[in-house]
Amino acid sequence: MSHFFAHLARMKLIMRWPLMHNHKPENVQEHSLQVAMVAHALGLIHNKFYQGSFDANQLATMAIFHDASEILTGDLPTPVKYFNKDIETEYKKIEAIAEQKLLEMIPADFRSDYQALIDSSKMDERYKQLVKSADTLCAYIKCLDELKFGNQEFTLAKQRLEAVLNDNPDPAVKYFRAHFIESFSLSLDEINQDL
Repeated sequence: MSHFFAHLARMKLIMRWPLMHNHKPENVQEHSLQVAMVAHALGLIHNKFYQGSFDANQLATMAIFHDASEILTGDLPTPVKYFNKDIETEYKKIEAIAEQKLLEMIPADFRSDYQALIDSSKMDERYKQLVKSADTLCAYIKCLDELKFGNQEFTLAKQRLEAVLNDNPDPAVKYFRAHFIESFSLSLDEINQDL
């Protein structure tokens, strides 16, 4: 018997941003869905405007699983994870062990199918980077959402993520920001005006 999907079902129990007050708590499962939608869009943007050759569906699938190892490790807060290089290096080792444990849960007939989705050392670097960019965009969107409802707890996180996004040379990220990000700061009535 495989417990793989039973473990994945627990992604909804792992809360993100655990050290910060959240107006609306966010779990890993809902975050992964949003990252999948944004990663898919980034792939399409690359393909349509920047001579890309991404499989947008593969990007979306990778994004669904991008935080799957957290069902074994939990969501370590960013300030802790990146406190210093030693902690960052050791945590990467823990994540790699968790990824292998997850793969071992999968029946052998399917293991190779899931390897490129779960084992970060086996992922195509271009795809991995685009999913990481989508992850950063979604963290930024979360900050915008919290700030929209007056939660100043996310002010510095927004500034930090904005700096990361400003330094990101990927043209698809710049396109996504220019065409889609502003809407996340608007109310429901405002985004429905053009319907």
